[in-house]
Amino acid sequence: MERIRKPLQGVLNIVRFNWHLYAISGFIAIALLVCGCFAGSMVQFYATVLASLILGTTFVSLLVSCYIYDLSDLYKLSWLDFLKLSSGSQIVNVHAGFDETSALLCGKFSNTQITVLDFYDPKKHTEPSIKRARRAYAQFPGTQKVNTAALQLNDKYAEVAFIILSAHEIRNPEERVSFFAEVSRILKPGGIIVVTEHLRDTANFLVYNIGCFHFHSRKSWLTTFRLAGLGVERTIRITPFITTFILKNDGITS
Repeated sequence: MERIRKPLQGVLNIVRFNWHLYAISGFIAIALLVCGCFAGSMVQFYATVLASLILGTTFVSLLVSCYIYDLSDLYKLSWLDFLKLSSGSQIVNVHAGFDETSALLCGKFSNTQITVLDFYDPKKHTEPSIKRARRAYAQFPGTQKVNTAALQLNDKYAEVAFIILSAHEIRNPEERVSFFAEVSRILKPGGIIVVTEHLRDTANFLVYNIGCFHFHSRKSWLTTFRLAGLGVERTIRITPFITTFILKNDGITS
């Protein structure tokens, strides 16, 4: 498959789209160091330690993000090798305003037909990072604008639906359940949903600290899937920080 992603594209995009957060962290660290210079030795010690923690955790988060988004198999899609799709199969890729996977999926499953849906709503999804990403990257050709309650596709439309690193943007639990029920509606009998997410767990907390709370816990995801009438067929750990749930719309769980 032709190389689509550039070297270090993942970590560079994180800095590019979230520069305000890194600027704030840098400003606080510098302010602590400067203030410590004009204070007593004890205050200076604690200011230095705190500044070092801020800078150190920022560096670690970027280092791990480089591993996840640039060095792991996440965007190589080798973890999807188990999917054997027949020629002409219809797949759907659903994202929340920033699409890094449709072109990759087209390369991975070149014998299929892809429909790309964007449920980004500027009134709900107010993160500056998404707005910057949308300005920086053109949408995949033919992308359809939808909302989480109506995907505007026929019943039993597709064999597979991909929701990669986007479903966590649906913050309301009831809306998430409704969304997954809607995705289930467009699947053919025996169809699957591929949901890839960071989890709110120990590994992600150690890397992203309070940023981890932007993600949902495994328990929360399983509750969402159950209420939407979906069963977890298998779970794939792409890295210790990324989990993929393979869901079936017949309610079979493993």
